[in-house]
Amino acid sequence: MRCELLSLRGDPVVLAAQLRSLVPASQSVSEQVSEIISAVRARGDHAVLEYTRKFDTAEGELLPLRVSDAELEAAAERLRPAVRRGLLEALENVQRVSVAALRADRTVRVGGHEVVLREAPLETAAVYVPGGRAPYPSTVVMGVTPARVAGVRAIAVCAPPGRDGDVDPVVLGACRLAGASVVYRMGGAQAVAALAYGTASVAAVDVIVGPGNLYVQEAKRQVFGQVAIDGFAGPSDLVVIATGEVDPAPLALDLLAQAEHGTGTLVIGISPSRELLGRLRASIEQAPDTGAVARLVQVRDVDEALAAAQALAPEHLQLVGEEVEARARSATRAGSVFLGAAAGTAFGDYIAGSNHILPTGGAARFASALSPSAFRRAYTEVRIPMSSAAALAGAAAPVARAEGFELHARSMEARIRNNGRDEPHR
Repeated sequence: MRCELLSLRGDPVVLAAQLRSLVPASQSVSEQVSEIISAVRARGDHAVLEYTRKFDTAEGELLPLRVSDAELEAAAERLRPAVRRGLLEALENVQRVSVAALRADRTVRVGGHEVVLREAPLETAAVYVPGGRAPYPSTVVMGVTPARVAGVRAIAVCAPPGRDGDVDPVVLGACRLAGASVVYRMGGAQAVAALAYGTASVAAVDVIVGPGNLYVQEAKRQVFGQVAIDGFAGPSDLVVIATGEVDPAPLALDLLAQAEHGTGTLVIGISPSRELLGRLRASIEQAPDTGAVARLVQVRDVDEALAAAQALAPEHLQLVGEEVEARARSATRAGSVFLGAAAGTAFGDYIAGSNHILPTGGAARFASALSPSAFRRAYTEVRIPMSSAAALAGAAAPVARAEGFELHARSMEARIRNNGRDEPHR
């Protein structure tokens, strides 16, 4: 794998923009995706199957869209014991973290009345599990578990079939272990359209989550509003900040591991130590060339390193070394932060309990990791006793009239009369 050694000169925000610009720009697929969505809305299952034949199973058998319960059970039984154990431990860990993320109802006293903050689960959800380069049973774990913990009644999983016409058996086994309600053999923009609008075989859902290719993400963008989505997933990215006397070999593997996701992946090592960056570079360049490039950035100090990380807002951020680990609370703009030499990002991808469905492309400035909140909606319950209504109406009615809403004002003032007060407040 190739490396480029850079020095931070000037504003970290400018450096972050320069590094982000190194990721190839995505081609526009808006028109193609719009055509696919329109076809699925018009012709339902027939269109989904046509696109599945065209994009996924050109040579294989075209199997039914829905995977049967018997097929899911058989796939789970055929899992290799070590894979089953790993998936079950991952499910347990992600569930534990997801349960801790749930928010209880809260009651707020506001003067003489109460506002109750409540949450309720969405009724239905879908998890998109990508295919293509590799099967992703781990994404089943990361998507289904928080939905189940959130209380979603029906959880669908869709995954594109391979050339043989079927979904990878390990993915199917993971769906059974995770507790998916239904699994569909479909992928791409056609799957997103079917889940958003429904077909004869595919029930429409309330939210669609999960990573996917450019067509999947564009489809999610176009159906947003018809359904909720978790966000838009682009190429993966990782920033490693290292200080002090640390072993560069595991850090090199961390960067190389993220580069496995594809040539668009952005992997960056940052350190004040030129000597450490040199050793990290030597470790990286011993690996086979995958086409990806690691960028190694020398900074003046830890403050500058953290400022660069904040500007990059990476999907994954590793902090290694006593000096930078002590400043971890300053690293607030990352999808997931990993502290210490032992905490490689790959643990978060599979087993740590944190979620690997994370904001990419700098979206960690405003977006969060997938959690039960993506499958729940918040609402308020307002309780106003008649004894408090007069004071509230007296304060609010003039504002309503200033906005030109006379009936809003009268609606509130009616409670004053009901409370023994005949004259409205003006």
